[in-house]
Amino acid sequence: MPQDFPQQRPRLALFDLDHTLLPLDSDYEWGEFTIRLGWCDRTEFGRRNQAFYDDYVAGRLDVHDYVRFATEAICQRGQADAEAAHAQFMREVIAPAIRPEALALLARHRDAGDELLIITATNEFVTRPIARALGVEHLLAVELERGASGWYSGAIRGVPSMREGKVQRMSEWLAARGLAWADVDSTFYSDSFNDVPLLERVDHPVATNPDARLRALATERGWPILELFAPEAT
Repeated sequence: MPQDFPQQRPRLALFDLDHTLLPLDSDYEWGEFTIRLGWCDRTEFGRRNQAFYDDYVAGRLDVHDYVRFATEAICQRGQADAEAAHAQFMREVIAPAIRPEALALLARHRDAGDELLIITATNEFVTRPIARALGVEHLLAVELERGASGWYSGAIRGVPSMREGKVQRMSEWLAARGLAWADVDSTFYSDSFNDVPLLERVDHPVATNPDARLRALATERGWPILELFAPEAT
């Protein structure tokens, strides 16, 4: 009689974006870019942008307050101006920051037949073109509400993909495809201690360019640590 072999689970490779696949924080850099465009007051916006970034690093960010702040300029400018500015942002800030090491990591998983997905606490306006530039089809980012005009209102739609919200968003993404966590072999790359809930949920957590707290935790737990970028790029 023929022997039955267990069917291999589909493999899913998940990636944080900022400081994981990119050696920068795209949300923070977008804010700095709008200052250079003259859309925001340099002193006040710069101060608040840095304060929100510090809160994120410390794990105390109020994501709803931050998204209202971060999207205020694009809400006011409207879709045409915002999208034209983002195209310039991609050329001047993001494209030079896309490193061959990150592309090679994505290619290794793609060539192995893995499904690739970026999951990020940065909003969809900033990150969707970045995911396309990296060649990653699936993106779970902070989704934005749209007002009566059809353009963004500054509010978050649904569950923010941040901390425990990343686990919930991924669970929903799997369920929409008729899958559960047990049905897939999952790997997650992240630099941030904020992502510990998802790192603990996947089969293969990889601390990637990790911050100090995540490095300590990864060392304690025996998680792999990947230094994706050369020191000068981090």
